[in-house]
Amino acid sequence: MAFRPMLRQRAFAPAVAAVTGAALVFSSPRMLHAEEPSTDALLNRKPIYDDTPLDATAPAPTKPAAPETPTSSTPYRPTPTDRLAVQIGQARMALYRASTRAEDSVNNALTETLRLEHSFTSTIRSLAPSKESGERLFPGALNVLIGSLAGSILTRNRGIFLRATVPAAIGVGAAYTFLPATMKNVGDLVWTYEEKYPALADAHLRTRERVTKFWETGKAHSQMGVGMLQDKVGETRDKMEEWVKKGK
Repeated sequence: MAFRPMLRQRAFAPAVAAVTGAALVFSSPRMLHAEEPSTDALLNRKPIYDDTPLDATAPAPTKPAAPETPTSSTPYRPTPTDRLAVQIGQARMALYRASTRAEDSVNNALTETLRLEHSFTSTIRSLAPSKESGERLFPGALNVLIGSLAGSILTRNRGIFLRATVPAAIGVGAAYTFLPATMKNVGDLVWTYEEKYPALADAHLRTRERVTKFWETGKAHSQMGVGMLQDKVGETRDKMEEWVKKGK
């Protein structure tokens, strides 16, 4: 029986709340308007992307402060990007220097090859006899070859020294006999190379002097022998003439 007043109070509680809320709404002095806002309110509305202030008297928005530049007192620390750029620059310069050196090496090699080719062709051309000498290489070279073969045939049963020297000596003699202008050019060319080595040039000069002296001595002895032979022949002829005269 005690619980019946409490149940009656709980049943009337929502009704009391609804009546109280309706009284507050109708007794409020504020007026609620659901109309469209006025034109002045639309004109004074500020767009969300407009940077200009709505009110002229409002202070302008301040710009963000610029980053502080490093002064001389604060040391500059390069960033990883700066270090990478430096490394790339050094690699590019090293590659450029290597390519330049390779190009210079190729150019120098080609220049040296062309110089050697020109030197070889000009040297071979300088050994040929002049047109004024009337010397022809083919018949003279053939005679020199025949002379060398003849010397080799003559010394085929001799010692190794004679088999090595006699054909060469006969070939050189035949060359000086049949190709004098060409051998003179060859001798001049050999002398230009020998001048680069003083010891070899001195040995060549001494050898040529000995050979020349031997040749002159042999020539003098041969002339002397020819003169003595002519004297003997003259004496023999005189004696024969006297003998013939006495026989008459």
